[in-house]
Amino acid sequence: MRVVYKRCAGLDVHKDTVVACVRVQEDDRVSHEVATFGTTTAGLLRLADWLVARRCKHVGLEATGVYWKPVWHMLEEHCELVLANPQEVRNVPGRKSDVNDAAWLSDLLAHGLVRASLVPPRPIQELRDLTRTRKQLTREVSKHTLRIEKVLEDANLKITGVVSNLLGVSGRAILRALISGESDPERLLAVTTGRLRAPRQRLLEGLQGMITEHHRFLLRLHLEHIETLEKAIASLEGRMGELVEPFREQIARLMTIPGVNLLTAQVIVAEIGREMGRFATEANLVSWARLCPRLDESAGKRRSTRLRPGATWLKTALVQSAWGATKVKGSDLRARFLRIKARRGPKKAIMAVAAAILRAAYFILRDDGVTYRDLGATYLDRKHAARAVRRLRQRIEALGYHVEIRPAA
Repeated sequence: MRVVYKRCAGLDVHKDTVVACVRVQEDDRVSHEVATFGTTTAGLLRLADWLVARRCKHVGLEATGVYWKPVWHMLEEHCELVLANPQEVRNVPGRKSDVNDAAWLSDLLAHGLVRASLVPPRPIQELRDLTRTRKQLTREVSKHTLRIEKVLEDANLKITGVVSNLLGVSGRAILRALISGESDPERLLAVTTGRLRAPRQRLLEGLQGMITEHHRFLLRLHLEHIETLEKAIASLEGRMGELVEPFREQIARLMTIPGVNLLTAQVIVAEIGREMGRFATEANLVSWARLCPRLDESAGKRRSTRLRPGATWLKTALVQSAWGATKVKGSDLRARFLRIKARRGPKKAIMAVAAAILRAAYFILRDDGVTYRDLGATYLDRKHAARAVRRLRQRIEALGYHVEIRPAA
């Protein structure tokens, strides 16, 4: 097998230690040198000096939790680093040890068998941390909202049946009145904005319950927690606004895609960066985002076409945008969704729309000044007119009619 790097190293990274193995090949002779270092700053500096002293320019390491990040930051100025997916560089069963793992990784890297994972520049990494943290805090707000609904149901207050948004202006006003000790339905209804859509009698019935001091304590606890989380989210969004300033133009062009709002555009930039040179084609990007069917065939039979797990943060944002895009009438994305939904169901259809959004984002980020141009709902019918005519004719004939096709005057 052809050797790509005659001098390279593999790192087996743990929380407290890093096992390094330098592989050197001279003619047909291969030698390995192994050493163990701590993960403190002093230990990583010794690791960097050790690699430099052995003239090792190419280093491979696994993406193990968050432990690889300080190692990466410390060595990226001294070596050309390759971050490997642990699932793709597993050692032979029965030979599992820290030293063997480091040596195995160095052997794979020497022969060019390690596929590098995406590690964006530091500004993109910081933006990614913020977008992911915002998503986590938003989920926490949703969880506490459900806990408030649970307390209200325990008190037999059917507020969620008459107020569409429990954390809206009227919903919060009712919650604060309940916490302050109010229980009369008329007075609870009086603190709202007066614009609730439910009939007055239904509102009064829903606001009549059996609330106790225990319920009020839990409502106060969850509502205060929600307000604290909302302040943290607002602070995060302010910081995100500062970090995305260099990418303002790309984000504005991404927002021309149907269903993509400001937050989704920020997530796309944070997850894939703005340099598309690392992806050979848009298909490579879709595959990296785990939005294309897997290839799993044996003996001429296709066993599975399920999507592979991975890229959770990006995939979630794209699917949410895809649902928004399907509501835009007359758009190509909506037509694509309806066409695939009729054959494969809504789940596969929405994933196809998410992949189409990501492909559009690839070209927008790759080419300067490019914005989204909608092809229209009848694009495929115009492109494949004969196939569309044949399909429609077969459907009409299946209903018992005879069809004669004539070109329009």
